[in-house]
Amino acid sequence: MMLETVPQRLAVCRLDAMAPIPAWATGNPFFSVTRTLDELSVICDEAVVPADVVANRGWVAIRVVGVIDMSVVGVMLSLAGPLAEAGVSIMPVATYDTDYVLVRNEQLHDAMAALERAGHSFKRAADGK
Repeated sequence: MMLETVPQRLAVCRLDAMAPIPAWATGNPFFSVTRTLDELSVICDEAVVPADVVANRGWVAIRVVGVIDMSVVGVMLSLAGPLAEAGVSIMPVATYDTDYVLVRNEQLHDAMAALERAGHSFKRAADGK
């Protein structure tokens, strides 16, 4: 699969289950909100997270490029397996169109190397990064 990194440093935030979706979280291109009976979980640009919010900072998203049909089986396994073998912790996120894996910024190089060894490719910017 073709992959690319999302150019944002992300935070995973935990808010009270009944809290409103915070406006500060929704102003950047990448954010995700999940509400359960136990919590409101927000993934967003770490720069906008208020200091008093419980948050785990320093995540980077790796995105599967293109639209994945929902009948395709094993997409996340093809990413999670090599990353687990390389000792890279992940947080998976899926949307209607595609899948993402969040990895710790300090493990990004190891994650990219593991995924490339597994046969995936990274879309590079014009400057080669």
